[in-house]
Amino acid sequence: MLDQLAQLFQGVSVLVVGDVMLDEYILGTVSRISPEAPVPVVDVKSRKLVLGGAANVAANIAGLGSGVAVTALVAFDHAGEQVRELFRKAGIGTEGLVDAGSRGTTSKTRIVAGQQQVVRIDHENRGPVSGQLASRLTSDQHPRQ
Repeated sequence: MLDQLAQLFQGVSVLVVGDVMLDEYILGTVSRISPEAPVPVVDVKSRKLVLGGAANVAANIAGLGSGVAVTALVAFDHAGEQVRELFRKAGIGTEGLVDAGSRGTTSKTRIVAGQQQVVRIDHENRGPVSGQLASRLTSDQHPRQ
């Protein structure tokens, strides 16, 4: 039944509009507490970057065999370059990405020890999108990347 449902998505084109972000997972183990403060010391074993937010939705849609386009704000910063690379690997075009400029690309880093998330670090501008950026997002002819 799931195979039949997935087949319905093949050949369909979907536009995803939303908050695109880079999710980073730093995975490790804890075997001691820091002498500087009562916090766990995570010995890093691996690091994983994945598409988050609307980008994750787009990757899932592409994984079902559908064509997918994304309209979102993504800056030309380190996180934005990682997002573009993950889009390319997933077969998702970057034509609909609008340069977020100094607003930056949203990224969320989770530090996980064993099965427990220890802390999450957010790099995100949660303020309103400026009129100029909003206009570029909704324009049919805005200069894309």
